[in-house]
Amino acid sequence: MPDKLHHTRGIVLRTVKYGETSVIVAIFTELFGLQSYLVNGVRTSSKKGSGKANLFQPSAILDMIVYHNELRQLQRIKEFKWGYVYHHLLSDVKKNAVALFMIELLGKCLKQPESNPDLYHFSEDALLHLDAGSATVAANFPLFFALHLPVFFGLRIQDNYSSARPYLDLQEGVFTTDAPYHSFMLEDKQAFITSQLLKVQQPEELEDIKLHHEFRRSLLQAYEKYYILHIQDFGTMRTLPVLREILG
Repeated sequence: MPDKLHHTRGIVLRTVKYGETSVIVAIFTELFGLQSYLVNGVRTSSKKGSGKANLFQPSAILDMIVYHNELRQLQRIKEFKWGYVYHHLLSDVKKNAVALFMIELLGKCLKQPESNPDLYHFSEDALLHLDAGSATVAANFPLFFALHLPVFFGLRIQDNYSSARPYLDLQEGVFTTDAPYHSFMLEDKQAFITSQLLKVQQPEELEDIKLHHEFRRSLLQAYEKYYILHIQDFGTMRTLPVLREILG
């Protein structure tokens, strides 16, 4: 049975060099979820290959015509071009560090090649907002993304915070009246700000949340713990130390 051609958008997650001129690219696609593609001839210095490799850097949004066969682990791309040309995200050091954090987090949560268009649209929309956002919005974006991403994996943190429920139990994903019997929790300002971030519907609202960079760092560390508790084989985030440095 011949492979069928499909038109889909996709977000590049990671690229590995293959042979002299080719790459294998993990792309989160709108139609098929996580897929791996073999792309030939993009690393040559010839006219044909020149400049094409930079379309496969992490966070790039592509518009593609792809061959798809359910039985293959490695798919092929017939045509590809920018789906969106960023204005700042690839050139602004801080925004790029945030984008790479988001891409790594997304990649660690995607385990199976299954279609999830809602998650795709949330992720693409988040990258576009980051590209257009102010410095404050960009600085708060890792927190926003880390808290809203779990919803698409059935891991929503329940926003039931109140002065009577001031503890966030990271293991259960709920705010509680009493401190839990384990150390995986947030309290005081950390719990309150997490509740504020959970209420954010549009990334522009992040402008109103003023935080010190040390405080952001401690929250990001706590959110990483949340993922370690809930996502199998999560490991640790390689982009987090870089992000901490740059946002500091």
